[in-house]
Amino acid sequence: LQEHPLKGDEEGETITVDQKAEDESKRPDESTAPLTKGQQLSQRQMLQLLMIPSGNNAARLLARWDAGSEDAFIDKMNDAAKKLGMTGSTYTDPSGLEKTTVSTATDQLKLAQAVMRNEVFRGIVDMPEIEIEGIDGKIYNNNNLLLQPGVSGIKTGSSTPAGGNLLWSANTKVDGKMLWIYGAVMGQQAGTGRVYDSLELSLQNS
Repeated sequence: LQEHPLKGDEEGETITVDQKAEDESKRPDESTAPLTKGQQLSQRQMLQLLMIPSGNNAARLLARWDAGSEDAFIDKMNDAAKKLGMTGSTYTDPSGLEKTTVSTATDQLKLAQAVMRNEVFRGIVDMPEIEIEGIDGKIYNNNNLLLQPGVSGIKTGSSTPAGGNLLWSANTKVDGKMLWIYGAVMGQQAGTGRVYDSLELSLQNS
């Protein structure tokens, strides 16, 4: 959104799904978005597919579209993290799935404060579900906390080495002024051997 900003209800540029994104959508070992080669989606729709179902293939496709290659986008990610003072973070892949991509709760809070200033981003992470033309059925957010009043996103994340993780925001009014509260819960291990259980634990502890 820095180099391709969106405002209001703008859909943004059109992104064409490539073969790689379609192939990756069939991976059983990661969360993906249902993408088909040749499918054309708006920038806003791609961001929805990235943030709501945690589409790792959507993240990589956006990286290639934005920077020309995934490696070039990773460089941009690390530059942005440095500017935000995220001294404990290193990105080695666009989606954050690789175990070599690391961060801290403190750094994630710095990121939350930065991205939640963007009204389009705020609107996307606040959505419990989406419907996109050309994709069958509704796609649901895996953050159950969105069902609670005042809670907005921001992002879940889970893998076997990382455990369950959640970056969240909540808002409340004090003396007529809207206040935003951010929190990060990381490294939750349920001990069951199932990644989903660790993600559920991060939601329970938020």
